[in-house]
This record gives sequence, C-alpha cells and structure tokens, in this order.
Amino acid sequence: MEYTNIGALEPADRNVEGVVEMMLDATQKFKSPLTEERLFAWHAALFPTGYSGMNKITVGAWRNGPMEVVSGPMGRERVHYEAPAAKRLAKEMNAFLKWYNAESDIDPVLRAAIAHFWFVTIHPFDDGNGRIARAIADMSLARSEGSSQRFYSMSAQIRKERKTYYDILESSQKQDTGDITPWLKWFLECLGGAFEGADAMLATVLKKARFWEKHSAIAINERQRIMINRLFDGFFGNLNTSKWAKMQKCSPDTALRDISELLKLGILKKDESGGRSTSYSLSEDG
Repeated sequence: MEYTNIGALEPADRNVEGVVEMMLDATQKFKSPLTEERLFAWHAALFPTGYSGMNKITVGAWRNGPMEVVSGPMGRERVHYEAPAAKRLAKEMNAFLKWYNAESDIDPVLRAAIAHFWFVTIHPFDDGNGRIARAIADMSLARSEGSSQRFYSMSAQIRKERKTYYDILESSQKQDTGDITPWLKWFLECLGGAFEGADAMLATVLKKARFWEKHSAIAINERQRIMINRLFDGFFGNLNTSKWAKMQKCSPDTALRDISELLKLGILKKDESGGRSTSYSLSEDG
C-alpha cells in the first residue's frame, strides 16, 4: 500500500527547480493540450532522482499500486481518502484529459476548480499529485484569461490556506452525491485571496519603486540598501542595532553608524520603545 502523507507539509516546495520548470511550462504554454506525456514530464521534473524523500517511487508514469492519503504518526494514521485502483488509472486519466482539452460552455474559472479537484481525486502518481493539480489550476486560469502574464498565483494561495484546503477536499471527496459546490465555493474564495495578495504585493512594489526614485541622488551604501529593502518586504520582528550587525556581518559600531545616517536622512525612525530595546522602522515620510 502506498501512502501520501499530508500531516507534515513543508513550508516550501521540494525541488524548487522542478516546480519552477513545471509552472513555467503550465502557464507559458497554456494553449498547448494537456497530455499524458506532458504530465509525465512534469512529474519527472519534480522527482529527478526517482526518490521522494527516502522512498523510491515510480517517476514519469502512473502509480502501479493502491494509494491512500493519510496523516498522523505511524500506527495511528488517519485515512483521509483512498484513490482509485491502479488498474483504473489509464481509463480515468483518458477521460479527464479528453474533458480538459475539449471545448466547453462551463465558466473557465469553474473549469479550473473542477480540473484541480478531478485530478487530485484520481491521484494518479505516487507523489506530487497536489503540486501538479495546482499547476493544472494555474494553467486553466491562464487559459481563462488568454494570457500567461499574471500577478497572482493560485498555487501560492492554496499553500497559504492548505489546512482548509485539505479539509474541504476531504469532505468533498467523501460525500456520495457528487455535489462539489462547497469545493467550488472555497476555490473561488481562495482565488479572491490570491487577488488580494497580489494587490498588496503590487502596492509594496510600487511604494519601493517610488522610494528609490525619490532617493536616487542620495549616497546609500549596500548594507543600507539591503536592509531598507528587507523592511519594505516585511521584516520579521523589530529591527535593532544587533540584528543589523548580525544580518550584515558587520560590527555593532558600523551598524549604529548605518542606522544613524538613515535617521538623519529621515528614512528610518525610532520606534516608541527606547533604551536597550531601541528599534527602528521605515519613516512614513521616507
């Protein structure tokens, strides 16, 4: 019995290069048909060594054994879903690909939601099904817009909401009526979150661009430039002299001098707390 464990998701995709190759192929070549060979190539890109962690898996081909999606420690696993038997995969995937590549009157965004759900329900690979399903969703959304240029990523948003994603996926797969309306509703809400995230990101990019345009004639050293950009991108915690020195691998005196110069320029400001806990942030007027 093969298992896909969803209990310990990594904060970033494994084999980043393979993920990037797959996503570029999906979104840049969104007009190309989705075929068995293309899916096999994506899968091979995700697992170039033939291993998923410490486990040897079938790469670039449908799985040849049963598959359960589980979570929890060994011996106390919780089965979330049991995928179709391996002997049914060729037929199931042929039906899916025929539907996916055919013309349809269904709203293209709803088609993206259905495609993701259908593929991950078939679960045709030993591993990587979720990542490939997310790529299919982003490819479908690119088709719906007729453009590969997008500022949002449904894949990234699903990763952010992965707890509710698995919950709604499990409940939708286990119901017997065939009604996936709750899944479609969640997918649309998740897409809305992706739009909002893109808006926030673009606002930050524009704010940063305006800042550097405003200060283009001011002498700012490389350490200062790096730390200013870190603050724009969302610095975790409070920035103080010791953190500056550690992150820039410089002495505390150098860090204090860097900060003092930016305070005089009005780029940084002291936060309300003082003394040994003095911290700094970007000035609203900077």
